[in-house]
Amino acid sequence: MRVLVVGGGGREHAVCRALATGPGAIEILVAPGNPGTAALGRNLPVPAGDVDGLVAAARAEDVDLVVPGPELPLTLGLGDALAAAGIPCCGPLAEPARLEGSKAFTREIGLAAGVDTPRFRVVNDHAGIDAALAAFDETPVVKADGLAAGKGVFLPDDTDGCRAAIASLLDGALGEAGRTVVVEERLTGTEASLFYAVDGTRTVLLPHARDHKRLLDGGRGPNTGGMGAISPNPDLDDTVVARVTEVLIAPVLDHLAGLGRPYRGFLYAGVMLTAAGPRLLEFNVRLGDPEAQGVLPRLPTGAFAALAESIARGRLDTSPIAFDPRPTTTVVMAAHGYPDHPRRGDPITIEPWVDGPDRWVDQAGTRAEDGRLVTAGGRVLAVVARGATPEAAGAAAYEGVSGIRWDGAHHRTDIGTTEGP
Repeated sequence: MRVLVVGGGGREHAVCRALATGPGAIEILVAPGNPGTAALGRNLPVPAGDVDGLVAAARAEDVDLVVPGPELPLTLGLGDALAAAGIPCCGPLAEPARLEGSKAFTREIGLAAGVDTPRFRVVNDHAGIDAALAAFDETPVVKADGLAAGKGVFLPDDTDGCRAAIASLLDGALGEAGRTVVVEERLTGTEASLFYAVDGTRTVLLPHARDHKRLLDGGRGPNTGGMGAISPNPDLDDTVVARVTEVLIAPVLDHLAGLGRPYRGFLYAGVMLTAAGPRLLEFNVRLGDPEAQGVLPRLPTGAFAALAESIARGRLDTSPIAFDPRPTTTVVMAAHGYPDHPRRGDPITIEPWVDGPDRWVDQAGTRAEDGRLVTAGGRVLAVVARGATPEAAGAAAYEGVSGIRWDGAHHRTDIGTTEGP
C-alpha cells in the first residue's frame, strides 16, 4: 500500500512511525515532511496547505490512501478535492471540518445537538464587545474563531483584560483567524484529551492523553501548541470515558449525520472534567500534537494503518482495540523565542544513545542544512518514552532530553507531574 501523509510536524513523524510498524509493505510518502520523516519514507516538496498540489501529487504517485495530519488542508477542502479525484482520504470534508475551523460553528453545533457546551457570545466588531462581556458574571475566556496554531485562546485576569484581548483580535493580531471572536464561559476542573476513529456515527476509541499547553512549569506563561503530554490520562477511567462518548461525542456525530454532513476521520475532543460532569471545550478534526506522539505507540502493531484505511473506505470495524498498557511521556523541546518569535538555524546535537526501543525523538521544526540538523520552527522536536509506570516513562523521557542540545533550547520540567494545563 502506498500512503501519502500530509504535514511536516512531530505528529506526522509519529504517524509515519505508526505506519512503518504495520505488517505488510507500506510505502510512505510525506508532503512536505521533515528530516525525521525522510528516514521512514520519501518527502515531497508540496506544502500542507496546497490542496491542488497535494491532489496532483497523490495522482502522480498513484497513492492508495491519504492521511492528513494538520487541520489546515482539511478546512481548505482537501477531503473534498480527493473525493472528487477518487482518492481515499482519512479525513473529513470541509463542512464537518469546521468543527475545528470555526469555534463559533462548534458551539452552535453543540447547542443544536444538545451537548453540555459553555455559554458563549460571538463578537464581530468593536461595537459588540461590551454587550458580550455583560453576559458573563465572571471573567470569560476569549478565543479567536479561526485557526491560530494553538495560540488563539486567552485567559485574561479581568474584564478589562478581556476587552483588550477582543479588541486586539478584531484589529488583526492573529490575522483573519481573529476577525470573529468567541467569548465564552470559563470552565473549571481538569482538562482531558480523548481521541476517536470515526466513520459517520461509528467510532473506535483510541488511547487518551493529558496535554500541557502553557509554556512554563506549573501551567504558567502563554498558551502554546503544546509543550508535552502523557498517555493515559490518570483522571480518566472507563466510566468517565463512556460518559464523554455518550453525552458529548455521539450526539454531535448524530447531528452532523442528520444534516447530511457525516464526519469521517480522526476526532480529538478536548473536555473539561467539572464537578457537574464532563463538558465540551473543543473539537479538533485530526490527531493532537504532541498527544499523537504518545498515543500512537500505544496502538497494536498495524492498527493505525488498518484504522486509517477503513475510515477512508467507509468500513470502520468498531471492535475495541487492546492498547499497550505501558504509559508514555512526551516532552517537547522548543526553540529560543518560542512561541512569539522562534529563532531558526541553530545547530542541533542529538546523542546516539537517546534513541532506543522504548525512547525516540519525533522531529517537528527541523531541517537539514549543510549536512547537519538545525532548528526550523517553534516546537523543534519531542522526546517520547514509555515505561512500566508513568514515573518510569517520565524519567526516561527527561533522560533523553538531557542528550539533546542547541542554543536557546527550552522545555518544561513538569510534564506528567502536574495537573496544570
